[in-house]
Amino acid sequence: MNRRDNTKPVYVGKVKIGGGGVVVQSMCNTKTADITATINQINELKDAGCEIVRLAVPDMASAKAFDKICSMAQIPVVADIHFDYKLALECINNGASKIRINPGNIGGKANVQCVADACKNHKIPIRIGVNMGSIDTEIEKKLGRTPEAMVESAFMHINLLNECDFDDIIISLKASDVPKTVQAYRLMSDRAGSYPLHIGVTEAGTSYSGLIKSSIGIGAILLDGIGDTIRVSLTANPVEEIRAAMGILRATGIRNGGIELISCPSCGRCKIDQVRIANEVEVAISKIDKPLKVAIMGCVVNGPGEAKDADIGIAGGDGCAILFKKGEVIRKIPEGEIVATLISEIGEL
Repeated sequence: MNRRDNTKPVYVGKVKIGGGGVVVQSMCNTKTADITATINQINELKDAGCEIVRLAVPDMASAKAFDKICSMAQIPVVADIHFDYKLALECINNGASKIRINPGNIGGKANVQCVADACKNHKIPIRIGVNMGSIDTEIEKKLGRTPEAMVESAFMHINLLNECDFDDIIISLKASDVPKTVQAYRLMSDRAGSYPLHIGVTEAGTSYSGLIKSSIGIGAILLDGIGDTIRVSLTANPVEEIRAAMGILRATGIRNGGIELISCPSCGRCKIDQVRIANEVEVAISKIDKPLKVAIMGCVVNGPGEAKDADIGIAGGDGCAILFKKGEVIRKIPEGEIVATLISEIGEL
């Protein structure tokens, strides 16, 4: 069952979250008050496929920068707020398309009401962000650091916003523990299936370890039909988060855009530098938006036969490779010309 088809649509700028589809987002790691650096990174993220970007707002200088940033950004900008509700109000007035808060840490119901009223007046949603480290103290005493406790904390915040006559809500429940993250989202989807869910594994790690944890966690949730927007959290250039997110969406069958690269793991039969070739091709095709399958196979054993459903590919020989399309051998290529030839051929498809 695809549960995401039944979630309530919420609009972040002109981008719809909920009601089908999965939106890709990331977070800048620039200093928000540095407007030039932040805009440059937003543009890089957009070019990579990012559809919504979030910015940290640790101080009033960052909040005031939203005025220029939001006017220059070509994708919706989200303000990430902790502790000071006045920062949220400043960002809302300066053009933020969404506010991310933990309603329990911005100073009581009166402050939450101010933020909710401002968001309602500007027609922007609020994301309730519950992490394993931000579970309500009393709930944690009762339920421990568990998925059930995260869900209960989320409902406490939902109820608080509802009491403030606000229900334009997106929910996230993230932990660095993959099984707990997956279970939390399953529980939340069962209990509050109408709210769109922002999914991800928090503090996942580097571009290596973080990609593994994020792929397992986000992939499992998506394959359950749960999740309306994703952010892959990596200790890396945030553009890597977008590349990873796109790969996860393609691997789960949710999106078909872009090129799918397949390659065998290589073995002693391989007589070309397949690892280098595959990596160079992967970088070169990352910005080509064609629904193609490209194969980099180490030898004829895994060549056109194993990859005959690929639109185009190569299979290594002795210092050379054969080029094939849909399983049909086209010609032989010297090893030094493999990458350039393949990219040129892809461009003509």
